[in-house]
Amino acid sequence: MPSPLILLGRRRTNPARFVAATFAVAVALGAGLLVLPMAHAGGDRTTLLEALFTATSAVCVTGLTVVDTATHWSGFGKVVILALVQLGGLGIMTLASFVVLRLNRRLGVNAKQLANTERAATTTGEVGSLLVAVVRFSMWFEGIGAVLLFLAFRLGHDQGWADAAWGGVFHSVTAFNNAGFGLRSDNLVTFVDDPFVNIVVMVLVVAGGLGFPVLMELRRKIPRGRAAVLARRPLSLHTRVTLITSGGLLAVGTFMLLATEWTNGGTLGPMPIGEKVMAASFQSVQTRTAGFNTIDIGAMNQASWLVMSVLMFIGGGSASTAGGIKVTTFAIIGMMIWSEVRGDADVNIHRRRIAERAQRRAVAIAALSLGAVVGAGLVFVAISPFDIDQSLFEVTSAFGTVGLTTGITAALGPAPQLVLVALMYLGRLGPLTLGAALVLRERDLRFRYPEEQPIIG
Repeated sequence: MPSPLILLGRRRTNPARFVAATFAVAVALGAGLLVLPMAHAGGDRTTLLEALFTATSAVCVTGLTVVDTATHWSGFGKVVILALVQLGGLGIMTLASFVVLRLNRRLGVNAKQLANTERAATTTGEVGSLLVAVVRFSMWFEGIGAVLLFLAFRLGHDQGWADAAWGGVFHSVTAFNNAGFGLRSDNLVTFVDDPFVNIVVMVLVVAGGLGFPVLMELRRKIPRGRAAVLARRPLSLHTRVTLITSGGLLAVGTFMLLATEWTNGGTLGPMPIGEKVMAASFQSVQTRTAGFNTIDIGAMNQASWLVMSVLMFIGGGSASTAGGIKVTTFAIIGMMIWSEVRGDADVNIHRRRIAERAQRRAVAIAALSLGAVVGAGLVFVAISPFDIDQSLFEVTSAFGTVGLTTGITAALGPAPQLVLVALMYLGRLGPLTLGAALVLRERDLRFRYPEEQPIIG
């Protein structure tokens, strides 16, 4: 029987439908395992909604929870959650990269800035090579992260050997896969003053959020024998846009959080300057959709919630474990606005002209995603007892598959929780499947209507 990825490679298979079905099956299987009596630690049994919510959050690498991960789940339950996060992250990177490869034949030369994996070793027909490369990258980052976090927990926080090892593995996997699950009830607040833990987690989150195509291209920049020629080649437009936009958003997020939380007694206020900068930087990184926190999100100012909501909506890189509309979409829309303000006829980025089709796709993805967040937010406000500021933060976090929360998730009723389940699923699959669907629907018309310009503004 052919593998699912081989089936995806066939011409008649719709990549968007395949990805959606794959994740739906994974969520259903995960919920079935988590609802078992052996998955909870004791006390009240896990309800079907709690299991469904947790499984969706894990497979979609979000991190929102309706029960305390540290106390509610047994060892078996936590292993199931970790496995779902790992499978979800690997599945996202593999399927997203393969869909990009599959659709590259449908893209024009100027539209291929979406992504390009390692052309020398991976083609649309070499699914096995792609899968091996994704797994190798993931295991490499997660393995090094697990060792470093183990040393930090064992030597810096006096945890036992077993607890330190398990904590290192769990947090390394959830960090690289941009899921915000933690083994402590306060997430990572205990480590707010530990620069080593903060830096390791941030590096893992950023690496996972850059995307497999970017990681592959950066690896090729390391000179190795015959690869020295490849290392001298300039970075692709996609990689440059992803790196520059991601770095800019992280810097802006850090500055804005410092400005809004500097004197807040419940967050950064009591901290020394160095710790303030580190905590603000950490939270800025998490908005690219990891969901860890070292300060109390519920105690932050409304201005900070708004800043973080915007960053969560943008998300991380294409074909990555991050969610959101993606930084390339944001960058293209930003350059479209800048070109219009300047009066330029074309949208140019780094001496490359962006195809009009790519521009329309970016606008469509951003507009439909914004509509989904606003629509879900209206429903959420109507059926939940919380104000618009907390509701907006919660739905944006779910759609961006972030996992940050002001603390209201567990207090929600069944209906709002189901809204978040739908948003996590939609947010995880939305930009990828929508982008694939838009490319597949592209067609060249043999005629064009006369041009006319309506009055704008």
